[in-house]
Amino acid sequence: MKKKKILKPMTKKERIEAVILGEHVDRIPYSLWSHLPGIDLDPVANAEHTYDFYKTYDVDILKTMNNGMYSVEDYGVKVDYSEIEKGGVAKSVDTPVKTPEDWEKVTSVSVNEGALAREQKYLRLLLDKTQGEVPVVFTIFSPLTTASKLCPDMMKHIQEGHGERVKKALTAITETTCALVQRVIEMGADGIFFATQLSSYAKTEESFYKEYGMPYDLAVLSASSGWCNVLHAHGPDIMFPLLRKYPVQIFNWHAWESLPEIGEAALLTGKCLMAGLERMDITEGHKNEIERQIYETLRQTGGRRIIVSPGCVIRYPLDREMLSFVRKAKEEIEEKMFPKPKMK
Repeated sequence: MKKKKILKPMTKKERIEAVILGEHVDRIPYSLWSHLPGIDLDPVANAEHTYDFYKTYDVDILKTMNNGMYSVEDYGVKVDYSEIEKGGVAKSVDTPVKTPEDWEKVTSVSVNEGALAREQKYLRLLLDKTQGEVPVVFTIFSPLTTASKLCPDMMKHIQEGHGERVKKALTAITETTCALVQRVIEMGADGIFFATQLSSYAKTEESFYKEYGMPYDLAVLSASSGWCNVLHAHGPDIMFPLLRKYPVQIFNWHAWESLPEIGEAALLTGKCLMAGLERMDITEGHKNEIERQIYETLRQTGGRRIIVSPGCVIRYPLDREMLSFVRKAKEEIEEKMFPKPKMK
């Protein structure tokens, strides 16, 4: 009778490399991430708290917890962060792009100054702390996402016939974003966490996204030579027929909150998935729901090509007991579904 192969303990990098390729792993990887309001504008404090978060929850892949508005700060956007600690989001309260003509003034900005330099310092300090023991992916916003944060009236301006002006700005934003991507990979990031927030049928039409989103997305993704690039498709009703073809190694979306289902995504993307937990069930302490989601995620994937994670950032306030429960539940369910042979 053929004995089952007993896998030796893997490093986190070996585990993520294997799960991307669909190979057997010693244990199914998982991850969590959040924002650090009041901390994420200080690169030293942010690196320390991100590292503490990593060591506390022992995640297998570490997403940088950048300030969510960093990509527009250097354009002169003023931001109100007061709602984040209450579970809300940051909001721009003033921007230099108010009229359609203002798009003409948007040019590429230096990655060596301002907020972009701050976020690189944060990454460098974090990489110094982790010393390669965990894959680190740096958060990058899609050019269209940055443009929409730069000007809340972007869609209105396009509808009024100023699309070419917006495209000119998108080209400049893409140039800056590509330069940042190349820089963080050179610094040692294993990949990027590419967040696109308008690639949703609930927000825009597919024809719109093909014109104003995809070309710029693909330019940014092509700038990354990382081995561990993640696509984060934000929000409900994502444009799955378009996004599943993006050239990334890992696909992340709000699974269970929005289609596709886990098994469907596994089949149609052919990629490693990073998903399976509804973030608000973590925030609200719904343990039964979390266990059910983990079970269904592992059942539908067979435990292959899956990194168990929330579909998006876990909002404040953080429930530390609940975050610890996620890993314990994953380990218990995994052991019962895929028991490892006992060593004699």
